[in-house]
Amino acid sequence: MSDAVELEGGCLCGAVRYRVRIENPEGYYCHCRMCQLAFGSVFAPWVNVAVSDVQWLAASPKRYRSSRIAERGFCAECGTPLSFHFIDSPRMDLSVGSLDDPARVPPTSHFAVETRVAPWHVPDGLLEQKASDYEALTTRWRQAYGEAEPGLTTVRTGASSD
Repeated sequence: MSDAVELEGGCLCGAVRYRVRIENPEGYYCHCRMCQLAFGSVFAPWVNVAVSDVQWLAASPKRYRSSRIAERGFCAECGTPLSFHFIDSPRMDLSVGSLDDPARVPPTSHFAVETRVAPWHVPDGLLEQKASDYEALTTRWRQAYGEAEPGLTTVRTGASSD
């Protein structure tokens, strides 16, 4: 039995719209510094989906290459953050807040808790994971940046210790 749902979403101004089939409608909070800046918030709520399950209905989002390994999609008109995608992955994240009915995707975990802004966190009992414990991220990072420390400073300086 599948828990898959089909949902629609888009940006604030309506220029970018999408339809998505979400196989597992469970979201997560990302607390990494890059997501904080991309959202202008203390965390970013995401739901992970297959790229092939996303259909852009109006204009596609503008994409910003936020690091050597990923890009972020947003509306070029109003700036709404819409997506995060590891360039080599068949999966991507969509921002939960851009869904027409965000309540259909409940949160199940917190990611990158080592950079969580503690005064803004309300303990909720959800699973927690450090970014350094996510092997797929660590592997991608090392391939792109060598042994340089993962995170914003490395991306901004283009540092590599190869």
